[in-house]
Amino acid sequence: MSEKNVHFQDIMEREKGLQRGLTTRQLTMIAIGGAIGTGLFLGSGMAIGFAGPGVIVSYLIGAVIALLLMGCLAEMTVAHPTTGSFGAHAERYINPWAGFTVRYSYWFSLVCAVGTEVSAMSVYMKYWFPAVPGVVWILIFSAVLIYVNATSVNLFGTVEYWFSMIKVTAIILFIVLGAFVVFGSSSHPEMGIQNLTANGGFFPNGFWGMWIAIFISLFSYLSIEMIAVSAGEAKEPEKAVPIALKSAVVRLVLFYILTLALMLMIVPWNETGSDRSPFVKVFELIHIPGAAGIMNFVVLTAALSAMNSQLYISTRMVFSLSRGGFAPKKLGELSKKGVPVKALALSTIGIAIATIVGMVVPDSSFAVMISLSSFGAMFAWFMVFVTHLFFRRKWEQMGGRKLPVRMIGYPYLSVLGAVLLASVVLSTWFQPEFKDTLRLGFPWLILITICYFIWKKANPTAFQQPTDPIDKEISS
Repeated sequence: MSEKNVHFQDIMEREKGLQRGLTTRQLTMIAIGGAIGTGLFLGSGMAIGFAGPGVIVSYLIGAVIALLLMGCLAEMTVAHPTTGSFGAHAERYINPWAGFTVRYSYWFSLVCAVGTEVSAMSVYMKYWFPAVPGVVWILIFSAVLIYVNATSVNLFGTVEYWFSMIKVTAIILFIVLGAFVVFGSSSHPEMGIQNLTANGGFFPNGFWGMWIAIFISLFSYLSIEMIAVSAGEAKEPEKAVPIALKSAVVRLVLFYILTLALMLMIVPWNETGSDRSPFVKVFELIHIPGAAGIMNFVVLTAALSAMNSQLYISTRMVFSLSRGGFAPKKLGELSKKGVPVKALALSTIGIAIATIVGMVVPDSSFAVMISLSSFGAMFAWFMVFVTHLFFRRKWEQMGGRKLPVRMIGYPYLSVLGAVLLASVVLSTWFQPEFKDTLRLGFPWLILITICYFIWKKANPTAFQQPTDPIDKEISS
């Protein structure tokens, strides 16, 4: 019996029960909400520290990788809109081991990413309440977002839509205000294009500084793939997913590049840092009364939004694993409103991890949480490119229906995306701040592979795949 002979009709059947209540605009905002968060508002300061003004190039290269990923993922998602998403795609088109490791690695990444966001919240709240321990804010905000995710997908979608709307509006206003200060006002002659080449030039730390900052840019773009996971609860996934993906990618690239460029023209790159958001520093330098506090509220909202999305997606990954026989059945149970509450409870352990890390290494907790959360997501991204190579070949061999979305440049651009991504991640081994990404990542893959074979031996019926070689869902 071949492990590769998994049918998507069976996968979609076993993941039934979730409510299809998300609209196209909510899907778009979920992707933007996940990707415009700590990576832009706080992580950008760290990236600038590595690359200087060259961080613009870093984020452009990161955007290219993200665009290639979205092309591959969009095609597979339109073909198979399911909650298991790229984990289910890997299971179907490679083998169950791939589906198992991708979903668990991505889930662990999101769990740690939740911790990254709550760690950032404690940093933001120090702006107003420097004497209050960060753990207090972690517990308060965590309780609110757990309630939102435990209630219903409609409440989650509504809250996420407005969270994202606040920060998108703020970023647009920042771009307008920043452009006026740099190009339309004569009261700040020290601000302008000259700051892009001052203090050591455009690449003050050379090629390596620019290259390692790509890693942080990828962390910033992480979560854009959430559209694919949430497609399992979309009202019209075949129409909604392509529109949402295209809209989200274009907006993200424009927002990141424009905001970073303007920020660097206003604040000299060597005056940024990770003690607070560079956005807040910009408003402090411009001396607009109350603006810095308002911007701090916006970046706090961004972290809440990203954490909200990550709790949602990590919960769905556990649900998919459970329904696939790769996790205890209890985690696949749904509440009366169609929410996998037990899977949600398990996914909150990132909050505990962040709390512990925040108490043990408070000054470097953000960098530690980036390293912990990045490998699983990067591995999932890499496997999306690999899975797409298997998917397209199989789809064409079986005479699959014509899809409204197709990845251009196949197979060359799929391979390019995989190579670029792997090159950036492997480079972290030579950067002390991010060495834990691989030092912990490779042992994690070994551990999760051992767990796969142990679980397979203990639950042989969960791995019995259909013997019928005809994929009926491909042509339907």
